[in-house]
Amino acid sequence: MGKKSNSNDDVPSFFIGSSVIPIINKLQDIFAPLGNDSDDRLTGLRLPQVAVIGSQSSGKSSVLEALVGRDFLPRGSDICTRRPLLLQLEKRPKGTGDDNDCLEWGEFGHFPEKRFYDFSAIRREILAETEKEVGVNKRVSDKQIRLKICSPNVLNITLVDLPGITKVPVGDQPSDIEARIRNMIMSYIKQETSIILAVSPANADLANSDALQMAKEVDPTGTRTIGVITKLDIMDKGTDARNFLLGKVIPLRLGYIGVVNRSQEDINNNRPIREALAYEEQFFRDYHVYRGLSDRCGILQLAKKLNQILEQHIRNVLPTLKTDLTSHLVSVEKELRAYGEALESKGERGAMLLNILTKYSEAFSAEVDGKSQAMTTKELSGGARIHHIFQSIFVKSLEDVDPCEDLSDEDIRIAIHNATGPRNAIFVPEVPFEVLVRRQIARMLDPSVQCLQFVYDELIKISRACETVEMRRFSELRRRLEDVTARFLRDGVKPAERMITNFIDLEMDYINSSHPDFIGGTKAVDMAQMQEGNDVDKVSASKTGHRSIATAAKFLNGALPSQVGRPQADSDRVASAGVSTTRSWGVTSLFGNRGSSVGNSSKRHAAEVVHDIDQAPPVIQLKNPPSVLRPGETETEYQVEIIVMKLLITSYYNIVRRNIQDLVPKAIMHYLVNHAKRNLLGTFIEKLYRENLFEDLLQEQDDVVTQRRMTSEICHALRQAVETLDEFIADVSTLSSSDSMDALPKLSYRSSNSYSKSSA
Repeated sequence: MGKKSNSNDDVPSFFIGSSVIPIINKLQDIFAPLGNDSDDRLTGLRLPQVAVIGSQSSGKSSVLEALVGRDFLPRGSDICTRRPLLLQLEKRPKGTGDDNDCLEWGEFGHFPEKRFYDFSAIRREILAETEKEVGVNKRVSDKQIRLKICSPNVLNITLVDLPGITKVPVGDQPSDIEARIRNMIMSYIKQETSIILAVSPANADLANSDALQMAKEVDPTGTRTIGVITKLDIMDKGTDARNFLLGKVIPLRLGYIGVVNRSQEDINNNRPIREALAYEEQFFRDYHVYRGLSDRCGILQLAKKLNQILEQHIRNVLPTLKTDLTSHLVSVEKELRAYGEALESKGERGAMLLNILTKYSEAFSAEVDGKSQAMTTKELSGGARIHHIFQSIFVKSLEDVDPCEDLSDEDIRIAIHNATGPRNAIFVPEVPFEVLVRRQIARMLDPSVQCLQFVYDELIKISRACETVEMRRFSELRRRLEDVTARFLRDGVKPAERMITNFIDLEMDYINSSHPDFIGGTKAVDMAQMQEGNDVDKVSASKTGHRSIATAAKFLNGALPSQVGRPQADSDRVASAGVSTTRSWGVTSLFGNRGSSVGNSSKRHAAEVVHDIDQAPPVIQLKNPPSVLRPGETETEYQVEIIVMKLLITSYYNIVRRNIQDLVPKAIMHYLVNHAKRNLLGTFIEKLYRENLFEDLLQEQDDVVTQRRMTSEICHALRQAVETLDEFIADVSTLSSSDSMDALPKLSYRSSNSYSKSSA
């Protein structure tokens, strides 16, 4: 029986290229110190391994101990595996090195320099490490325990022993213990790089196996699932697992392996695993049902099959693994560069601060000028938005304003009345024109200031978008930069606003009626005469108090009246006839002749009244004038003057509008935008580049320091992994040129017999 067990020593001797699995173990050793904190950074990077799943008391632990040939796992009637155990089996040849190399030993990831030669001590350490994480109760944790076992009696295999699937919480386990364990198992077996070892006891209904059901969820075709049927020796008499082993009940492309476990009595009596393996071999030899299925029965066949499948699986995923490692390395190196190097001396801090301030200022100018490297194609940004504010918002808004929209005919008529004082108007008074046109010019101040505010807001947005990657490290520097920038831009708003106000004041302070583009009084009178003469009905319609300026606009566009300048003879005839009942601009107002005979008659009448005062009628009592006095509603005077006034206001307003549309953007660009581009860096240096501020401004937050350290560790691990993989690939390339590589078994997932054929 001892001879049979010793045959295990020679099992892997025919394997060529068996170093593929240890290379994965080396990669796992490289990434193990990172812990679970690096999971989000290495998302999608999973190394090939065998995930062992099964329900409680399915015999998982017995299978793993049989593969190792030693008792080393915790035992009990309740849940025993409460944390994933990453088990690396590494074959070490005998007779090399010192005496310890001939022995079997284990090494934990949390004790990398300590070797455990006593496997009972390994069991105790697993229990202690488990209780350290989850306590003495029956809770579970997804934090791995990593154990490497080196022995001349094992094959190179990497397995993860996962907690057993449970249904009912026991003790003080949480009520959702089943969901937690299932989620933990799913996180391992859903990875395409994982081989699933589904363990099911033969004394239960295999068709309802929890392990096979979970495996089918993530591997419906069964291309990476191996079925293990345990406890074949305790099946009911008259039943066997032959059809299951042949894959006739639940087909799996990788097939099934049947094993015989040690009974609980054997475990309690410390029966050696070697004796149990000998008993298993004898059982399959004596039980005629399993004759002819030697390639599907026994722990030895399971070890061979796992080694072959994992070996071939690793070779299949190596190219993708190399690509993934390189991709992650590039990404992490980029992140590490963003954190920058830790600053020690004042010189380093000063150089870093000056570099950040310079980059920030350059990015600000580039964004305004449209030269940013991060230019978007989805929307307007930077200086393009400022140009849009000038042309599409400010200029267009002023062009859409009707100069006379808030001036009714009554407003203009009252202004003319007020300007004439106690006299009647002979000509169109200049005072109401200047008053009214100033009022319209003053309306341009608010949109001009709003335009300035819009540009200021855009510059604030640009400044926030110019944050450099180095600034993420220094929260205080970022806050101070934002504060100095905002204050600097506000200071630039003040002179720009003063200049805009001065522009409006200049236009209001002097009405340049000699401007070459101004329509002038004579031309306006001619245009008003034609409008009055052509449409009398429109004049009477002005009684409502409002009159459209549309007709006047036509004249401003060059449509002069056909009767420009009435003949002098006609004017004389009208004057000599003493016509004063019509308020025509060309007659009464222009010449002012209201008839001298009328005035003489009035004087004679007054003398007669004084002479005959005793015979006068009773005194006529006048009504007191109201506190608010307006012209009579039926009064139709000054219709032509109103038209002339609107023409003059529109003409002059358009001149001023064009000036303001040109000067306001220039003032904003000069005093605010270009000023910021020219002087932002100088302001930063003046306000922030001080030696006594270096330490405060470049003080990193604790989380930034932690993230840099973790990122550096991940980067270092990825570099090591890539270098290790490159060395291995180079070794494989060297071996591939030799004849020995031709002896590598060609594995296929098409049938479960392919592995037994290759090992035959």
